[in-house]
Amino acid sequence: MNRNLLLGGLAAAVIVVAIVILLAIRPGKNLDDGAMHIVFATDWKAQAEHGGFYQALAKGYYKDAGLDVTIQQGGPGVNVPQLLATNTVQFGMGSNSFIPLNVVVAKAGSKAVMASFQKDPQVLITHPRDDVKSIADMKGKPILVADATVSSFWPWLKAKYGFTDSQIRKYTFNLAPFLTDKKAIQEGYLSSEPYTIEKEGKFKPQVFLLSDNGYPGYAAFVMATDEMISDHPDVVQKFVDASIKGWTDYLYGDPSPANALIKAANPEMTDELIAHGLATLKAHGVVDSGDTETLGIGAMTDKRWQAFYDEMSAAGIFAKGIDVHSAYTLEFVNHDVGRDLKKELTKK
Repeated sequence: MNRNLLLGGLAAAVIVVAIVILLAIRPGKNLDDGAMHIVFATDWKAQAEHGGFYQALAKGYYKDAGLDVTIQQGGPGVNVPQLLATNTVQFGMGSNSFIPLNVVVAKAGSKAVMASFQKDPQVLITHPRDDVKSIADMKGKPILVADATVSSFWPWLKAKYGFTDSQIRKYTFNLAPFLTDKKAIQEGYLSSEPYTIEKEGKFKPQVFLLSDNGYPGYAAFVMATDEMISDHPDVVQKFVDASIKGWTDYLYGDPSPANALIKAANPEMTDELIAHGLATLKAHGVVDSGDTETLGIGAMTDKRWQAFYDEMSAAGIFAKGIDVHSAYTLEFVNHDVGRDLKKELTKK
């Protein structure tokens, strides 16, 4: 399932602030050993796309930073921005660049402090065919897209490639229509649908990563509550730095400690699925590419955020005049954390 779009649609809805019964150990409370208890909510069930965070937990990077971290896995009924808005968690994962901006519009009290993914993993997929060798070649052809896509990256495709709404065919996360029609085109998530199509259809599909074709969004953000950022900036910095080290270790070291935690949290995950997910992240430079070469994993820049907002507001997704800088802060990233660890791991 394309969880990124599903969660993007949930986040676009009105974020309701509710009274929440807190856990026995309240998130953010200092424990007897001096460590601060932190809850980090992911955007989906445990998988390789969360591997850096699980590696930071398994290898003790959070513990070494004085943090007692609980990773709370998400799912189809979990609204991470709402969990942040109600202070149920201190940190949460924002699936794509729409979510921090939706939070600004909703005045929901959190912002992005780190971008785990430099490339949003959204893709368009076709059967092997001679008449489609680029996204531009899809103009005028029917494309299976989910409802949430119509208000997210579809307007960008219309603006950049001249797509029209007449091309839209409904995608219900069922691959059968695509598998049975050699002329079909559909959306997907880089590490999900292409893999399943190849396994079930017994052929290798053509996959077009939007991020490699001008799509400017980041993905897999670490988001923090405004309260944590203002009252505990040291904790935010520690969490970000430890997460960056976790991602560095997961990509370039032995990923098995994280993988063991992933499988324990989500029994649906197999060694094969996790290996495919990790290989995909590495092969396409999803985590470590572009600005991370000089700024380190987790990097964000004003330029890219502004480019995303400018393109999406021009496409009519966001209103003009939104303060894009309210969606994120660069205070905790771009310090080249993890560089020495990467050098050490890649020497082996």
